[in-house]
Amino acid sequence: MRAAKTQVVVIGGGQAGLAAGYHLRRLGLDFVILDAQAQAGGAWQHAWDSLRLFSPAAYSSLPGRLMPVQSGETYPDARHVVGYLTDYEKRYELAVQRPVRVEAVRRDDGVLRVETDCGTWLAQAVISATGAWWRPFMPAVLGRADFAGRQLHTTGYRRPSDFAGQRVVVVGGGNSGAQIAADLADHGGIDLTWVTQRPPRYLADDIDGRALFDAATARRRALDEGRSDTGGVASLGDIVAVPPVRLARDAGLLKAQPMFQQLTSDGVQWSDGTTAPADAVIWCTGFRPALSHLGPLGLRGTRGHIATKGTRAVGEPRLHLLGYGDWTGPASATLIGVGRTAREAAHQIARQLST
Repeated sequence: MRAAKTQVVVIGGGQAGLAAGYHLRRLGLDFVILDAQAQAGGAWQHAWDSLRLFSPAAYSSLPGRLMPVQSGETYPDARHVVGYLTDYEKRYELAVQRPVRVEAVRRDDGVLRVETDCGTWLAQAVISATGAWWRPFMPAVLGRADFAGRQLHTTGYRRPSDFAGQRVVVVGGGNSGAQIAADLADHGGIDLTWVTQRPPRYLADDIDGRALFDAATARRRALDEGRSDTGGVASLGDIVAVPPVRLARDAGLLKAQPMFQQLTSDGVQWSDGTTAPADAVIWCTGFRPALSHLGPLGLRGTRGHIATKGTRAVGEPRLHLLGYGDWTGPASATLIGVGRTAREAAHQIARQLST
């Protein structure tokens, strides 16, 4: 089968890939978006039932199209986001092909060769926008292999009714840990234990995604101008007090325990040697960037990251990384933040292709 040719291949059809497609289309570039998912919506279609955005709809929009308000909700849920992304893709007639799983990107006689399970594309530039949801991180905790109960990551959690009558340990002091702990704490019949590495750090109740985006942008601007690090979002706290978390916290239902020392066959063991039984452990311990498809390019550095200047890979100027976190643009892993870096990447590629 002959390889298809295009100016730009975008890998990933979630929010970052769609934002890139919007700007590439406005610039008149020839591109294709390859998405491994069977349906539109990116990782949002796999989120737990009660997940809410950190910001109101008007502050959670991709370029060119405001997210509509969800009836009766200040902070839209994941299903609303999926509907918005599906509509966005159709509205701008973005060239998404799915399901197409990208297996490798290689250098090939002056272009980048994108190999997939559905054929090969030759591109003058590639935007990788696969995010991190597909690479959940679970720490190497002593006894994890011995625990006879159920273990799952954030990605596997859906609803509290799945754990009715069970003793559940939630691990993690970030937003996912707090939200899932709050979800379980409000469901009668579940014996919840929430453990964190350090005491939970809640952001002020009036801070939401708008302020977080501003903080991330200010930090990036300060670093680019050689000024001292403002600390960005991390300086404000770890947990956004969205309404369900705030309600559970104020009701005294979110009481974090220090991290256990190890897992046992039937529960956890604390540092003082005491034990507690558990039926399930939910690991809300974060993600790593899903970049295995870029392995043949030999660009991975410390912590699995690829060195970038803006979104552009330092070791391969035809490659841009979009939406993986602050190292690929301030708040670029968020709906509100990815538009700016998508625009910058698209314009850089347009300039590159015109020379």
